[in-house]
Amino acid sequence: MKKIKTLQCIHCGKDHKLSETEYNCTACGGNLQVIYDYNLIKKRLNYEVLQENWDRSIWRYAELLPLPNLKHVPPVQIGWTPLYRAEKLGQTINVPNLFVKDDGRNPSASFKDRANAIVVARAMDQKEKVITTASTGNAASSLACLTGNLDISTVIFMPENAPPAKIAQVLVFGATVILVKGNYDDAFDLCLKASREYGWYNRSTGYNPFTREGKKTCAFEICEQMKWEVPDKVVVPVGDGNIISGIWKGFVEFQNLDIIEKLPQLVAVQAEGSDAVKRACESGSDIQAVSGKTLADSISVCVPRDGQAAVSAIKDSGGFAVSVTDEEIIAAIPELARGSNVFAEPAGASSWAGLKKAAAQGLVRENESVVLLVTGSGLKDVGAAMKSVGKPHVIKPDLGELKKLVAGLKLPA
Repeated sequence: MKKIKTLQCIHCGKDHKLSETEYNCTACGGNLQVIYDYNLIKKRLNYEVLQENWDRSIWRYAELLPLPNLKHVPPVQIGWTPLYRAEKLGQTINVPNLFVKDDGRNPSASFKDRANAIVVARAMDQKEKVITTASTGNAASSLACLTGNLDISTVIFMPENAPPAKIAQVLVFGATVILVKGNYDDAFDLCLKASREYGWYNRSTGYNPFTREGKKTCAFEICEQMKWEVPDKVVVPVGDGNIISGIWKGFVEFQNLDIIEKLPQLVAVQAEGSDAVKRACESGSDIQAVSGKTLADSISVCVPRDGQAAVSAIKDSGGFAVSVTDEEIIAAIPELARGSNVFAEPAGASSWAGLKKAAAQGLVRENESVVLLVTGSGLKDVGAAMKSVGKPHVIKPDLGELKKLVAGLKLPA
């Protein structure tokens, strides 16, 4: 593909041709990122072209995606998820210019559909027979969803304690599910060994360089949906680091094409037990392993597989990272729902918990515009949501009992 100049190592900077490596740097084993010929793409993609394009999906950005054509794209709509104004929610922390990007509205109810759409299309282009990934749930259910009707087998490695709703999704779409007695990192390592042993195409985040290419499309959409007024801050839940590095790449690429003039500041939000990226940002040291323990399974990771890229994105944007407790994440689920009408799973709600903490610390100014990224639907983990709310009222089908209940509810007359 002429539009792709190189696969560049994030660690050592070595350039590779597409034919030289499938996954990692041949010199240091580091993660790769796709670098495009932006001068060439400028002739094909600009503000005017986007204004005239009626395709409301990630494929409107095909010129900036690593595919030769759109022959094998999944048939469901991916991307162009809603961006809501959440003024009421923002006013509770004195940040009225707040927006919520609800990526739980993707086909599998997760942000991960963006990445998998690219990887699946690439696997089909290469005539792969089996595709595999390690996942705490969302990447797995997304991959299963997008390969459900395709002539390719899907093998998923998940931690044994993954949420039942996510396991159910994967099974419904027909993938083979292997539950690993261990955490996400254990599943990741076994998936890597399996792909090498059997020659399966590995989609795992922080290993396959093309996942970032799908995730960056969220940044493109934010620019368009905000009528080209780039927000001051974008708040992103962070686990392995691939989403936030993808978001940053998207904004930078639009600036490279002269479509936008400024870049936002990124705010990374991590769970306290899974805050390796935050620690590295603050210490200036390399990524170090942490426990990874958190109820927010989608951001639970001991060693972030794309951690260095995440740290670079945060620093290059002039941003910062915050960590939140599981209790703060649980409390954020109903607050976000009642303030913005968006039901988020724990990882998705962590962005609101993190923004609250940042605002309380004086890290967000009242006049700033802020986009809150919600990465997955609350229906993914109903058990966690139930921990954040009280039990429903149970009565007999009797008007007298109802009157007694209503009398104590303090409802408006």
